[in-house]
Amino acid sequence: MEDYVSRKGLIEPKRLRSLSRRSDLRGALQLASHFGAIILTGFLLNAAWGTWWVVPVFILHGTLINFLYAAQHELSHWTVFKTRKLNEIFGRLVGFTQLYPRNFDQIQHFAHHRHTQDWEHDTELIREHWTLGSYLTYLSGVSYWMSRIPRLFMLTFGRDTKIPMSADDKRRVVRETRWHMAFYAVIAALSVWFQTWAAVTFWLAPLLLTKCVHQLQNSIEHLGLTHEDNTWENTRTVRTNPLMRWMGWNMQYHTAHHTFPSVPFHRLPDLHEQIIENTGVEPNTMTYLGFQREVIRQLGWRRSEADFADNENWIVEDRERRRVAAGDARA
Repeated sequence: MEDYVSRKGLIEPKRLRSLSRRSDLRGALQLASHFGAIILTGFLLNAAWGTWWVVPVFILHGTLINFLYAAQHELSHWTVFKTRKLNEIFGRLVGFTQLYPRNFDQIQHFAHHRHTQDWEHDTELIREHWTLGSYLTYLSGVSYWMSRIPRLFMLTFGRDTKIPMSADDKRRVVRETRWHMAFYAVIAALSVWFQTWAAVTFWLAPLLLTKCVHQLQNSIEHLGLTHEDNTWENTRTVRTNPLMRWMGWNMQYHTAHHTFPSVPFHRLPDLHEQIIENTGVEPNTMTYLGFQREVIRQLGWRRSEADFADNENWIVEDRERRRVAAGDARA
């Protein structure tokens, strides 16, 4: 996956090679800080149980667990660690916590990068055009889990999931999923044996019930942008604060990531600024809440996503502002 480069001429090859260097230390620090934060909020959740403080702590704990997918995403790209094996080991571990086997994630995500916004081949677009109702159901996380959880059983029994893959890939995916399901069964059995709800309280319930927060990131990355083959136009960057960028492993710089996916998470801010400097244009950029307001406004008076032309950017900030922002960044 790391060998795929979608655009040429935006950055000098020497500079791109420099930005693409992996670091075991940077990867370890980021992963340790994310897991450390989850452990901390787990202790706080336990301490707050039985008080009203449990509500905000539960939401924070679940949000951190859900945003751990950003780690899995980067590990699937092999860019977290310089030592390649570490990416696989931790990728499988994180995939287990996310109910998302690594092999399947890599196959689906590679197709998404190769065919971004292509209705025929982008695996993230295997869905009906959204209406306001179906979009809000997705944003809530309900339809997300209604798809994700049954898919685990489909893969376990070797059934078709509509994701194109070779026979060898399917065997690898089925084998890994069966291992996942076996370990889930072991955890369930141990929970019953020891009469504990710990796995539900500190893992599954927060993961399932706070997915709506993580959906703010999942939904903003491409929706409402052109379906033409141009990552600088069909992918969106998020304007947010440093805490969210840490929790999202800098995936808020999503345009830069899709344009040059070989660049590791900790160099994406530099890549973002470099491309703006070279092109004079900021990528499509919005805030989380500004984007959601616009989606609801647009779908609220249009029947569905299908009412917009595929080559149309129908949720986007003013291009002139993008040029001004780029000029400010260079200054």
